[in-house]
Amino acid sequence: MKRLPHAVSDLSSRYLKAQKIERLLNLSNYPKPIRLLEVGTDSGGIAHYFAAQGNDQYEVMALDVVDVRYIRTGYAFHLVSDTTLPFSKNSFDVVLSNHVIEHVGERPKQLAHLREIHRVLAPCGVGYLAVPNRWMLIEPHYRLPFLSWFPQPMRTLYLQLMRKSQPYDCEPLTLRSLNRLLTEAGFSCEHLELEALQTLVEFEGNRGFHRILAKRAPASLMKILRPFIPTFICRLDPQK
Repeated sequence: MKRLPHAVSDLSSRYLKAQKIERLLNLSNYPKPIRLLEVGTDSGGIAHYFAAQGNDQYEVMALDVVDVRYIRTGYAFHLVSDTTLPFSKNSFDVVLSNHVIEHVGERPKQLAHLREIHRVLAPCGVGYLAVPNRWMLIEPHYRLPFLSWFPQPMRTLYLQLMRKSQPYDCEPLTLRSLNRLLTEAGFSCEHLELEALQTLVEFEGNRGFHRILAKRAPASLMKILRPFIPTFICRLDPQK
């Protein structure tokens, strides 16, 4: 199946996302300069945010299978044809995979994507992975309820019934399948969904149910709710 680009044109949202990633990974405390790779650079907003921090804090490399960038300055960019990363082992201190793994293909391709991230990460490096939960209520790419709940052939039929002609080209993950993939790829994983919600409150205010949940829910409750959270967010450690 041909995988289509799903670029986010709102650069302000990309800058805010980059700030959240920086906070969640605690990158302010990393020795500088940080060698950073963004896999699936999309509009280029996240790569540009890190490249523009000044004082040579970040050396930023970005890549994608198509070039749909809205902003192209400040960082190096590579076009790739598959999940293979054109870099040597231990090349980066930080590797970002933000809503990419659901676009690379089915499970073998997803595992290859993670193994390549593991390969290019330095032993003391850190990875960031965000992926939509298959059991999310509203599918984020096409904004249709329960779209990813159906078996793959029925997802495309659903899109066609809603007058969207393209096939459904994403593979969201369940919590169990995500954790299994990460283990098989050689990562240990720290889930950061609660911390991400708390960061959202800090950056965007405390209105809305999810923000109230972030401020008041104990970690034990979040652990119970994690299989149903719309987006999984993980800090990846290449040393198990």
